[in-house]
Amino acid sequence: MGVCGLACWRCRWLLPLLLGLAIIMGIIALAGRGWLESESAPYVQQASLWESCTRGEEDLNWSCESLMDYGWGRAAAATYLVGFVILVICFALAVIAFSIEILRFNFVRGIGGLLFVVAAFQIIGLVIYPVKFTEDIPLTGDNMFSWAYGFGWASTVVVIGCAFFFCCLPNWEDEVLGNIKPTGYYSSPERAPYLN
Repeated sequence: MGVCGLACWRCRWLLPLLLGLAIIMGIIALAGRGWLESESAPYVQQASLWESCTRGEEDLNWSCESLMDYGWGRAAAATYLVGFVILVICFALAVIAFSIEILRFNFVRGIGGLLFVVAAFQIIGLVIYPVKFTEDIPLTGDNMFSWAYGFGWASTVVVIGCAFFFCCLPNWEDEVLGNIKPTGYYSSPERAPYLN
């Protein structure tokens, strides 16, 4: 009869599942070679978080240069990577927190605070990269920040959303723990005569 809201005990795995999704998108961003790509043929420019590659219009081989030779390249990679590592730690803590019977809600709020730190680190890395890349690396042709860079931002957006939910979850403590009797909604007085 009752309706399962966002914060009910059966739905408790939704937030760790979203954190797992953010981790997957973070892995794609860290490993992907599509942070920057040529917008149209001929495809002569390609970059990841770690290196920038170019080739001639008729050449099949990529010539790559490490972005770790630049201070901003190391800073962008380090901040995004630190945020990713903290995200993995938050995921593990969330699984532990939702696995135990007696949920510690101050512990859950701490995970939310850590997720805001994750978002800050990732945003710093995602802003440093395009600003400094376009200043220091000569671009060939029309280029765009592409799918792997987009996965980095998608991971960050999911992390920010989860951070708000983790911080607000203690406000729904009774609903999550099942301490409140579910409210049933009835369509006619005949089905619930005691409500009259």
